[in-house]
Amino acid sequence: MRIGLDVMGGDFAPKAVIDGAVLAMRELAKGSVMVLIGDKEIIQKELQAVDVPEDKYEIVHSSDVIGMAESPIKAFTQKPKSSIAIGYHLLMEKKIDTFSSVGNTGAMLVGAMYSIKTIPGVIRPCLTSMVPKESGKMGVLLDVGANADCKPDVLYQFGILGSLYAEHVYGIKNPMVGLMNLGEEGGKGNLVTQAAYEIMKTTQQFNFIGNIEGCDLFNEKADVIVCEGFTGNVIIKQAESIYELLKKHENLDPLIQKFNYEIHGGSPILGVNGAVVVGHGISNAVAIRNMIMLSRNVAETNLAEKIKNALEYV
Repeated sequence: MRIGLDVMGGDFAPKAVIDGAVLAMRELAKGSVMVLIGDKEIIQKELQAVDVPEDKYEIVHSSDVIGMAESPIKAFTQKPKSSIAIGYHLLMEKKIDTFSSVGNTGAMLVGAMYSIKTIPGVIRPCLTSMVPKESGKMGVLLDVGANADCKPDVLYQFGILGSLYAEHVYGIKNPMVGLMNLGEEGGKGNLVTQAAYEIMKTTQQFNFIGNIEGCDLFNEKADVIVCEGFTGNVIIKQAESIYELLKKHENLDPLIQKFNYEIHGGSPILGVNGAVVVGHGISNAVAIRNMIMLSRNVAETNLAEKIKNALEYV
């Protein structure tokens, strides 16, 4: 397994990224190769600072960085020597098996669509997030920010993508898929969710259990929760704020601990021809480590190929 990592992205790069890479290397299987992409001199200095031999990693030099606030399309196309652009080039050339970054999320999405492309049949790639359940299990929420507006067929396809992700990466057999709405009845919601419900209710592609409401987010009613990216992003940001608030007041039971973004590592970009994971811009070393391990899991399950096979029969 050859694991590509953008060292230059994120609020605390490169130190936090290198520290996370060191943590991950201690757990990766023998023979795994970590490919660090970024300014070679800076990477060498950071490795020396933590007393890790340079020869434990493969370094690919990049002379440019895409900033967190830059325009994604403009930056990706005008900075071909950036760490993100080079990472995608390596993935496209199959010189790495997976690529992850805590850099500019928009640039990571644009890069995926410009380089490795979407899987044939995928209307829009999406981002996912894990949702803690009262039982201690985890659920999947998608989309969480890539697509603020969606048509009914896009939401339907998110059900397919989320179901495959939950089953093959997290081992949830025949996952229950729910459509986030403002009521359980099929006629509830706006025109988009009403139409999406009508498509989903007769599908054989996944186990659709109907509409769910916000109060069902953390119970066992659905393993996969489908919504457009505007709603999904509001949900995960609210969950993060709840965690920070309770942490501030020292009121963290085991369930609330699972709201910590560090545990989940990042969000895979589902629907593209490769294993790509995007992490939180504020990620520390622990979060980076978990992002790397998640990217390995996505690559090992060959999720992109499973999505491709599933969409051939839609």
